[in-house]
Amino acid sequence: MKITAITPYVSWVGFRNQLLVKVEADDGSYGWGESGLSSCEFAVEGAIRHFREFLLGRDPRRIGALWQEMYRGAYFEGGRVLTAAISAIDIALHDLVARHLGVPVYQLLGGRQRDRVECFACIPGHLPAGEIPDAARLLMREGWTSFRLGMADAQSYAEQPQDQVGPPVSTYDVHEAIDRTTRAILAAREAAGPRAVIGCDAHHRLTVAEAASFLQKLPDGALDYIEEPIRAESPEAYEALRRMTRIPFAIGEEFSSKWAFKPFIERNLLQYARIDVCNVGGLTESMKVAAMAEANYIDLLLHNPLGPICIAASVHLGAAVPNFAWLESRQSPTEALSTIDDAIFPVRLHLEGNGYPVPEGPGLGVEVNEDILKSQPPRPWEAPRFRKPDGGYTNW
Repeated sequence: MKITAITPYVSWVGFRNQLLVKVEADDGSYGWGESGLSSCEFAVEGAIRHFREFLLGRDPRRIGALWQEMYRGAYFEGGRVLTAAISAIDIALHDLVARHLGVPVYQLLGGRQRDRVECFACIPGHLPAGEIPDAARLLMREGWTSFRLGMADAQSYAEQPQDQVGPPVSTYDVHEAIDRTTRAILAAREAAGPRAVIGCDAHHRLTVAEAASFLQKLPDGALDYIEEPIRAESPEAYEALRRMTRIPFAIGEEFSSKWAFKPFIERNLLQYARIDVCNVGGLTESMKVAAMAEANYIDLLLHNPLGPICIAASVHLGAAVPNFAWLESRQSPTEALSTIDDAIFPVRLHLEGNGYPVPEGPGLGVEVNEDILKSQPPRPWEAPRFRKPDGGYTNW
């Protein structure tokens, strides 16, 4: 059995580009993968084309060995672009081999440990304050007892000057955002009651001092976890913040290897591991991070903002590990991001209530219409840019 083709597709789906990869073998088997490095699809596509040059003709069943060669084969190993490319290929190899064997992907990961992979919902940060209690009650009524509020969004959306190149820039007043988000959390908790598991995604917009000030404004029991309160380049900064708050941390959606997770796990700096299977190195690396987390009593809160292939890979991962908590869903009663196109994905996993039944068919359980992918070329897309009121850049 040999790899005969590796084809990357960068296509416009919904409101942004998606990078999908198809890997084919000489017996007619094929598999699909997805990369998670949004807005850098062309860089990742170049890395996939590089890997393709030495993967053609190789045995796709040697998934772990091919992972090691892709990661260690260059002198400059790792990094988000290379690992995003490895992630897409690794997921596609799992899909291909599972289809070849006629089994679900989770069978390659040790078999399923649950029958459903439950999700948490998102209440967007731009939702008006008066609508927060109704949103929380709606989710609880519909069985979504785990949900996350976004950090309050920018209030001033500047129009793009005609002579300015690049994405639109918004003004973001962090202290106003802290005030609005604090009130939103308290309103959500009052509406949802103690049964709800409520998180808040700060999207690494805060400094240590700002994050500490924000979290200290919340009474005990109001918030079950804070997600990505600060940027994660410095574990020492997280250690400083850990000393200032008792609220659990959910960290890791940007991490591109088990080595990135290592200091946070060893120093007990995260209570939920935000693994992104399309960024961290695919299913091969995700299983290793999951094992490291299990040894330290850390549950997985899987990052999942992309399309149906990322969803499916995350469902198979969540099914196969013992320390799974929830999978992020952007399709809930309070949110429906347009990242799914049924014409492009005629076969995919479907939500039932607040979760996905673990699939029983071969592979990931996703089929892709390549003709439509080819007919929807990529468009220029960048993440929003935030500026402070004084004009300086800050994190989105």
